[in-house]
Amino acid sequence: MCPKVMVVDDEPDTIDLVKLILESEGIDVIGASSGFECLEFIKEELPDAVLLDIMMPDMNGWETFHKIKEDNPALPVAMLTVKSQEFDKMLGLHVIKADDYITKPFSRRELIKRTRSLLKLKGQ
Repeated sequence: MCPKVMVVDDEPDTIDLVKLILESEGIDVIGASSGFECLEFIKEELPDAVLLDIMMPDMNGWETFHKIKEDNPALPVAMLTVKSQEFDKMLGLHVIKADDYITKPFSRRELIKRTRSLLKLKGQ
């Protein structure tokens, strides 16, 4: 059975790129265009990991992260964002406690490696 990763981003091109890269590695990808859509999908079918943008309209990534972790504390979640300042990374990893923090633009190799590390947290 293929591992399943949810990508949450309000930019369809980002979802398509992540999907193209990860599916070529045998990882199923579900795209969600908002935090609300992400939470609805998770209620229906829990993925093995989530890649979550921070800057989204309606519900930002931090709010979405907290709501995901309330109901699914063991679900690995990585922030996938253009916010690349050291302060943002420290906030994401050490204050918010995201499982990883991946900055855009990312390389194909980096995305695959870090997604596989997330999946290992889940035992995939």
